[in-house]
Amino acid sequence: MDIGFRFNKIVWHRSFLTLTVILFIATAFPVGFQPGVSWALSGSVRMVPQSFHELAEKAGPSVVNIRTVKTMKNGGPVMRHFQRPPRDRNHPFNDFFEKFFGEDFHREFKQRSLGSGFIIDPSGYIVTNNHVIEDADQIKVKLNSGEEHDAEIIGRDPNTDLALIKLTTDGSFPAVKLGNSDTLRVGEWVVAIGSPFGLEHTVTAGIVSAKGRVIGSGPYDDFIQTDASINPGNSGGPLLNMAGEVVGINTAIIAGGNGIGFAVPVNLAKGIIDQLEKYGEVTRGWLGVGIQDISGEMAEYYGLKTEKGVMVADVFEDDPADLAGIKPQDIILEVDGKRVTTSRELTGLIADIRVGRTVKVKVLRYGKEKIMNVKIAKREDEEIVTRHQGREFGDELGIRVSNLTDEIMQRFNIEENQGVLVIHVERDSKAAKAGIRVNDIIREINHMEVGTISDYRKIIQKIETGEAVQMFIKRINAGFLVIRMTK
Repeated sequence: MDIGFRFNKIVWHRSFLTLTVILFIATAFPVGFQPGVSWALSGSVRMVPQSFHELAEKAGPSVVNIRTVKTMKNGGPVMRHFQRPPRDRNHPFNDFFEKFFGEDFHREFKQRSLGSGFIIDPSGYIVTNNHVIEDADQIKVKLNSGEEHDAEIIGRDPNTDLALIKLTTDGSFPAVKLGNSDTLRVGEWVVAIGSPFGLEHTVTAGIVSAKGRVIGSGPYDDFIQTDASINPGNSGGPLLNMAGEVVGINTAIIAGGNGIGFAVPVNLAKGIIDQLEKYGEVTRGWLGVGIQDISGEMAEYYGLKTEKGVMVADVFEDDPADLAGIKPQDIILEVDGKRVTTSRELTGLIADIRVGRTVKVKVLRYGKEKIMNVKIAKREDEEIVTRHQGREFGDELGIRVSNLTDEIMQRFNIEENQGVLVIHVERDSKAAKAGIRVNDIIREINHMEVGTISDYRKIIQKIETGEAVQMFIKRINAGFLVIRMTK
């Protein structure tokens, strides 16, 4: 009797303990908890929105489909594989092309393209990508209601691939609200609306995968990466937060990269859109220096506690930095009271400063901080001269080079006439995959100096197939680099 009582007591205690644990689990974990899913988060978290319907219904009327027509001459699309098609009837190869293509050679061809955009003002101002409307002879905008209107270009900014167009029809049109991309966090839900492959007003949803992505499209790369489906035709369409506000402009995709898309942050776009509306172009500030990031070894050499700051590699004569007294090897720490951490950050910061304004630039020189007063100038579009004196030479690595000219040396403050200029890199070539870029200056190959095209040709020809090729190059505004590949 005593043993039985003890046994029943033990069973009862175990049952009570089991019930207590079950009740604890039921109250501790939220409804829908699944093993393996992190639940220890502050506040309640809705992992998946119940519906994007309200958001799409609210923002949809402001999203437009853009169709453009471009006139192509001298063979139109049949000439796309020729690097330098003849442009006039006196061209020495004109007879050949006329015989091969017949009368079609001198005909005009209409090239059509599709894209997206969104209305930002009831009067009909529309934001889209520059590549959607560039060189367009005609722009047609189709609204969500089905109405079609003509549009005109107000301004373009190729550097950020943004453009502002306006409907030529008077009226009041539904406009979407611009949000704040700075407050956007990785992991937040976003929605893309556009016309992928011409399928108008397609809505896709995903999350912010990353911020501040640099994809090599230009000096102002600062993209939002998202896994919301973006495809050809989405270009220029809005990326929206859950409040239905525009936080980005869908711009780029990676070929073959399913689920990877990029959008220009709306905070970057706001100032550009404002300038395009007022002036029809974008004016950016210019400091007049070649810069590069601080490496760990460089920070140690200069006695820096961190790798934050930007080193001045070159100072262009008579430009703002030179006139203010900034010198090569100075380390820029602050501009206008704002801390500088990377060269890309400095480029963007200077670009946003009004031309003609004088700002304080804090530099570190030989361990001592100095304040320089710099009057910001206007940045001109930088293009390395493509007209080169002397011959060009191409090799099996996929590189075509040319001799340096006095004009190039003066423009980029190159004191020594040492090296050859890369003027072309073949797509998917060994050089392209290794990281060689147009405008790189090749100064050494396998520790042998390169002064002219002749030097370059001799060195490359001596290297056997399968052997290593190490190129010591100078990259404008980036400093010196070593790039390796195999011949």
